[in-house]
Amino acid sequence: MNTNKMTLQTILLLICIGLAAGILSGLVGVGGGIIMVPLLIYFFRFNQHEAQGTSLAVLAIPVTAIAAFNYYKEGYLDWRYAGIIALCFIVGGYLGSKFAVTIDQKVLKKIFAVILLLVAGKMLFTK
Repeated sequence: MNTNKMTLQTILLLICIGLAAGILSGLVGVGGGIIMVPLLIYFFRFNQHEAQGTSLAVLAIPVTAIAAFNYYKEGYLDWRYAGIIALCFIVGGYLGSKFAVTIDQKVLKKIFAVILLLVAGKMLFTK
């Protein structure tokens, strides 16, 4: 478990991470894993499991609900699609987390990095 003290510097850095993740989540739909996990590892020396667990805890329903509501108000949210994805996300999140905690930290970090690279490459080179 991470034992960083809650100094003013720590709190300010956490605020910055939260704002960056929130802004990017609202702006382009990312924030949790792509932003928070690497920053928690880099700035707070979290291990991969701690960073992923913390990121998931942050993404509880109230956090994203306000951003989603803004998209809904503008007509950019399909509740049918969101509902199906959310139900499967719950199951997938449970299964994925059960598996992730059994994987070695170094292997998990490499899996995470490869997924980020694949997604970035696909987005960068797709028309």
